Amino acid sequence: MSIRTGGKAVYGATLGILMLEAKFPRIHGDIGNARTWPFPVHYRVVAGATPDRIVRGDARVFVDDFVAAAQDLVRMGCDGITTNCGFLSLIQSDLADRIGVPVATSSLMQAPAIQATLPPGRRVGILTISRATLSNEHLAAAGVALDTPIVGTEGGTEFSHRILGNSATLDVEACRKDMLDAAKALVTQNANIGAILLECTNMVPFALDIRRATGLPVFSIYTLISWFQAGLLPQKFDLDCDDPRF
Repeated sequence: MSIRTGGKAVYGATLGILMLEAKFPRIHGDIGNARTWPFPVHYRVVAGATPDRIVRGDARVFVDDFVAAAQDLVRMGCDGITTNCGFLSLIQSDLADRIGVPVATSSLMQAPAIQATLPPGRRVGILTISRATLSNEHLAAAGVALDTPIVGTEGGTEFSHRILGNSATLDVEACRKDMLDAAKALVTQNANIGAILLECTNMVPFALDIRRATGLPVFSIYTLISWFQAGLLPQKFDLDCDDPRF
């Protein structure tokens, strides 16, 4: 006889994603496109928390709203919570203190681990949607060294303007060019870059393009969530498989 124990409202998806309120296209690779993930996820939109208000304002104004949305995801059955904006590192400690499950708010949290993997003299560099507003507070909250090389995409023609402007349309090829221009600027201005970390979750669709253009490893919210999920729901292995060919 096989006995199952309940307790959750929904099963089969361990990760909950807190989403900003936005209408721009969520192309494949974007955290807000459910087809991006090779495992099921749950979403909750935090009303009023627009990209502009979080990136150019102070995310801490919305902390209670994010906590309430996260708690709803946990009640439904999520075992871990993440978010769709790197600037939400500012509320990492608040969510971790109040939610009761593991929380990983920002891709920036990977910076110390990435740095530890690099050869001596090499640095992790960051691409962000808004260099002007990515403050030392954001960096410190994620454990990022304050002298980390950072370049933003706001000097481009499409990506930052459409995302922060919450536009209903997006020129994908123009966004790709903005990403590549920013990445090239990062490595040109900093000859010791050994890896690139994407702050913005909307940059993930262009990670491979950046890798090909720079020859450097590229980390993002996708790599963070993939690692996070691997702990929330470990892979089941075939313990009866002893054939070394498999």
